[in-house]
Amino acid sequence: MIRTLILGLFILAVSPQPAVAACAGPNPAITSVHVPYHNTKGQLNIYHIVGTVTNEGSSGQPSNVLQFVDIYQYGQKLDSRGIPPLAAGASYNFSYNWARSVEAAAGSSMMNFRMDMRSGINCNPANGTYSVMF
Repeated sequence: MIRTLILGLFILAVSPQPAVAACAGPNPAITSVHVPYHNTKGQLNIYHIVGTVTNEGSSGQPSNVLQFVDIYQYGQKLDSRGIPPLAAGASYNFSYNWARSVEAAAGSSMMNFRMDMRSGINCNPANGTYSVMF
């Protein structure tokens, strides 16, 4: 009896689970941020940072939505990038350039990106952040 129960629980645990359905409504999520390249200008490396916001929700956003991606380093807000209203499943790419000393070690800078909804609905705000180390 116990063996059967343990076997049943094991099978349940390793069985593939269905994908989580999109939440009901718009869901702008920061789905990626990366540093594809950098240029050197004198004593500075200029890092080109590219990110993507995707509406992972079940419906599009109204045309009057006001939203941004705020860019932070060490808790200090550096800048924002406006994100237009997105249809369900649609994506928008944003970019940001960051200057850093050529003497800075690789992997020593972290930036945080956060969705900033000024108006409109986000049915899952938990996926509105992303961090990148370079």
